[in-house]
Amino acid sequence: MNEIISSPLGNVSLCFYGAGSIAEAILRGLAEARLADPGRITVMNRQNADRLRQLQQQYGVVPAFEESQKQDAIGTADVIILGMKPKDSAAALKAIKPLLRPDQLIISVIAGLSISTMHELLTPQQPIVRTMPNTSSTIGLGATGISFSEAVSPHQRELALAMFNAVGTAAVVDEPLIEAVNGVSGSGPAYVYYMMEAMIAAGVHLGLDPEAARELTIQTVKGAAEMVSLTGEHPSELRRKVTSPGGTTQAAIEVLDQYAFQESMNKAILRCAERAKEMGDAIRAEAIRS
Repeated sequence: MNEIISSPLGNVSLCFYGAGSIAEAILRGLAEARLADPGRITVMNRQNADRLRQLQQQYGVVPAFEESQKQDAIGTADVIILGMKPKDSAAALKAIKPLLRPDQLIISVIAGLSISTMHELLTPQQPIVRTMPNTSSTIGLGATGISFSEAVSPHQRELALAMFNAVGTAAVVDEPLIEAVNGVSGSGPAYVYYMMEAMIAAGVHLGLDPEAARELTIQTVKGAAEMVSLTGEHPSELRRKVTSPGGTTQAAIEVLDQYAFQESMNKAILRCAERAKEMGDAIRAEAIRS
C-alpha cells in the first residue's frame, strides 16, 4: 500500500453511510492523493453487499455488512459522510442519533437536506457540514459548494475542505446559497451534456461522421472551458472575440438569442434551485411527521 502523505485526514477514521457514485468519487480522490488510510475507512449501505465488496477490492476500504458492524462503525468514526437517498435520510438520521458522539463530524452530500433539518433530527450541537458536489468529482474535476454549522471546529473545517479538494474544487458559501450551487454546478454537468447532445446531432445532420462529430464537440467544450480558466477572461469577453460582425458565429448567436437561450438557462437553473428547496422541505416534513 502506498504511504499516506501528510494530511489532516491521515489519522482520521471515516464512515461512509451510502456507497453511491459521489461516495466512490471521494474514496477515489482520497486514495489517489494518498490522503487517508483505507484501513480506517468503513463503507456501508442498506443491502447491496456486492457494491461494498467492489469498493473493498478497488480501494482497500472496510465493508460493514452486519448491523453490529454498521453500529460500531458509526459509533467510533471521527467523520460520518451521509450519502443515502434523500427520501431515506430522515429515517436514517433518526436511527443513528443514539449512536453518535457530540464531537463527531457529520458531512452530508444529500441534495436539499438542510443543516437545520439535520439538527432537528440529531441535536442542535452536532457539528455538520453540508455540501453540494457534482458528478465530475468522479474524475477529480468536481465543483463542490460547502457550508458549516457553528459547531464545526477549525480542524473539522480543514478535514472537510481536504476531502472535497481531493476531488476537484471546493467553494465555501453561506448555507442559503447551497441551492444556488445546486442549480449552477450540482446539476450543471447535465446542461453541458444536453448542449453537447445537440451539437453532435447537428453535426451528424450536416453530414459529419458520428464519431467525428463527437470528438469535435468534446474538444470544443474542453477547449472553451480551458480558455476561460487559463486566460481569466469573462466568458462574454471571449465570446465577443470570436464573434466577428456579420460572420458565422454572429449568425449562430442571433439564432440562440431568437430562441431565448440565456433566458432559458436562467430559468432552468432557477428551477433546479427551487426543486432542491422543495426536496429539502419534503425531508423536513417527513422528519416532523415521524
